[in-house]
Amino acid sequence: MLQDSKEKRTYDAIVIGSGASGGWAAKELTEKGLKTLVLERGRMVKHIEDYPTASKAPWEFEFRGAVPLEKRSGIGGGRWLREETAHWALADDEQPIIQEKPFRWFRGYHVGGKSLLWARATQRWSDYDFEGPARDGFAIDWPIRTKDLNPWYEYVERFAGIAGSKDGLPELPDSEVMPGFELSCIEQYYKEQLQANYGNRHLIQGRCAHLTDPQEIHKQQGRNKCQNQAMCNRGCVYGGYFSANASTLPWAEKTGNLTVRPDAVVESIIYDDAKGKATGVRIIDRHSKEAIEFYAKIIFVNASTIASNAILLNSKSSTFSNGIGNENGLMGKFLACHNYRGKGYATFEGFLDKANMGRNPGHAYVPRFRNVFKQETDFLRGYSIGMSGGRSMGSDTSMIGDELRDNLLNQKYNDVWGLASWMQGETVPVEDNHMRLSPDQVDKYGIPQIILSVEWKENDDKMAADFVAQQTEMYERAGFKNIKVEDSHSDPGSDIHEMGGVRMGKDPKDSLLNEWNQLHLCKNVFVTDGACMTSTSTQNPTLTFMALTARAANHAVEELNKLNL
Repeated sequence: MLQDSKEKRTYDAIVIGSGASGGWAAKELTEKGLKTLVLERGRMVKHIEDYPTASKAPWEFEFRGAVPLEKRSGIGGGRWLREETAHWALADDEQPIIQEKPFRWFRGYHVGGKSLLWARATQRWSDYDFEGPARDGFAIDWPIRTKDLNPWYEYVERFAGIAGSKDGLPELPDSEVMPGFELSCIEQYYKEQLQANYGNRHLIQGRCAHLTDPQEIHKQQGRNKCQNQAMCNRGCVYGGYFSANASTLPWAEKTGNLTVRPDAVVESIIYDDAKGKATGVRIIDRHSKEAIEFYAKIIFVNASTIASNAILLNSKSSTFSNGIGNENGLMGKFLACHNYRGKGYATFEGFLDKANMGRNPGHAYVPRFRNVFKQETDFLRGYSIGMSGGRSMGSDTSMIGDELRDNLLNQKYNDVWGLASWMQGETVPVEDNHMRLSPDQVDKYGIPQIILSVEWKENDDKMAADFVAQQTEMYERAGFKNIKVEDSHSDPGSDIHEMGGVRMGKDPKDSLLNEWNQLHLCKNVFVTDGACMTSTSTQNPTLTFMALTARAANHAVEELNKLNL
């Protein structure tokens, strides 16, 4: 590879990362005619052919999905490993991290990234979210508002395909949707009880990136209607849910302008001090450990929040001794995520003439109702609530022999319905929640190891306690029994929604990126994954990442055409 000419390693654009946001960068840039290289540190995954467990029944696995202990050795998160998804697991030695404080970091190192593994929930932000920092006095003011992002939300939603409903709620703006997944009778009952008991609390169909009524644009992508298998994180051969593999990357490939290079561990971005701009990306080949440089006019950083921060911090030069564009020293700081600590479950004894049939790949959703229109609690911001209700089947297994066999083969519906709930709280970014690079420990590629130092703060504790109190009260008022709502005290990162570290803002003194996701001090580098987020809101963040990416990519092409980059 080193013998190849520099010309053969030169492109118009480089995208670091191939997941939800990286796929959108690739789509937009290639459609506009740019020869684009997508770098992915993990292995190649091709749509359909590289989903080895898709649609498999439980009895087709040797141990019905359980993984023997000897096969878990050396695998990150081995205690949660299942054969259905074992092909996505990360080896312990691939990227060791230093946990200064306990943190769960879930990674998707393969082509498609976490877009093959995400929960697929998609909600827009409102100005209550974008204006939160300025209004409530945390973080810094966002440089954009919903008017800037709404056209791009719509653009992304129409292409990706979102199932849901039009709810008319100011705290959760409507999306462009196709028919949603029906609420169960217990969820519908709870919805009615919320309205009767509170008025300002709403249970809705959770909007999710699934095709329930494929349009021509989706057929052109080669995608089909969701089959309600609810096996999504194995990979979907139908393309029923949005992923980079099923949607944006094949679309980009059709332009003839896309090159995808897997097994490319990005070490740093190359900055030319004389030109005052980034000129390329240096990688380490995952197999040969060879260092290779690629060159481009613009670079999009979409490696996922923590990895993107690490790459930028490791991109040092005479101009930037502490990481590219990091003159103010804020890169890697104000790292935030969602607070998932609150969990609840309760039962209901009615509706015994009804049962839920089939599978729902989504869930019901209660938008944030705390501190939306005014400050009303002793903590800042609030939380949304995911909910899922159903009536399960079971057998009496207290006997043996023929009676046990007959009971197992003839399961009966339980005499109660269950309704689970879980919080998704907005954390307030604080400077000492951060990541940095180790000065003396490196991984097997010679790249500095990441030090993670993130912990819950008093605001998070108060928010979790409020969820426990409010969810308990909501269950009680609706007539539920056997109520159990608690704070799980799970570690930060359990939500898989890391955000921040390279936040957007108006002033280079207190932010790293401008309103177009460009580094203030290096305008041809764009950061459009979770690292760019100034605050977290309560909504699942991927839709916003994708909209920001599409917007920034189109701006980048405009600036290139004006010879400004």
